[in-house]
Amino acid sequence: MMAATHPGSLQWGRLLLHPWAKAWVFALALLPFGALVWALVFDQLGANPAEALVRSSGDWTLRALCLVLALTPLRVSLGWSGLARFRRMLGLFVYFYAALHLLSYLWFDMGFELADVVRDIAKRPFILVGFAAFVLLTALAVTSHNRLVRWLGGKLWKRLHQTVYLVAGLAVLHFFWMRAGKNDFAEVAVYAALLGTLLGWRLVKFLKKKAF
Repeated sequence: MMAATHPGSLQWGRLLLHPWAKAWVFALALLPFGALVWALVFDQLGANPAEALVRSSGDWTLRALCLVLALTPLRVSLGWSGLARFRRMLGLFVYFYAALHLLSYLWFDMGFELADVVRDIAKRPFILVGFAAFVLLTALAVTSHNRLVRWLGGKLWKRLHQTVYLVAGLAVLHFFWMRAGKNDFAEVAVYAALLGTLLGWRLVKFLKKKAF
C-alpha cells in the first residue's frame, strides 16, 4: 500500500493510462524480434545461426511469459490498475515468440520434414513437452478475442486461461530437459525460481481467499 501511494508510484500509474502507452509497450515487445531479424539479415548470429535463432526465440518466449505472469502481482502490490490493459497484448506476444521458436525449429532444424519431426519427438521428449505447451498457448491465443470470451462465458474462459500456469511448468521442463544434455542448469534455475515465485504468489492469494 505504501508503494501505491508514493508520488513516484502514482506517476508511473498515470503513465500506464496514457493513450500512447499501449503503442509504446507494443514497440518495446517487438524490439527482440527486430533485433533477431537484423542479426539474421546481417549475419550476426554466430557460427550456428539456426541454433542461435531457435535458442533466442525460446529465451524471449520465457521472458515474455514471466512478464505476463508478473502483471497481476505488480498490479495488486503497487496499485497500478493500468497494467491490466497490457495483459492480453503481452499474452499474444508470448504466443508470437513461441510460434517463432517453433517455426525456427521446424524450418532450420527439421527442414519442415514431418517424418523427421516425429522421429525427433520420439528421441527427445523435451520436444514433445514444447509442442504440448505450444498447443495450450494456441488455445489461449485463439480465445483471447472478446467475442470468444462472451461465447465461452466468464467462468469457463477464466478456467481455460488458468492453463497458462501449466504452460509455465511445461516451459521450464522443456528448458530443463533441453539443457540436461549439456548439464547446464544455471539459466533454468533462474526461470524456475522466477516462475515459481509468481505462481507461489497466486497460490498464497488463493489459499487466503479460501480461508475467508
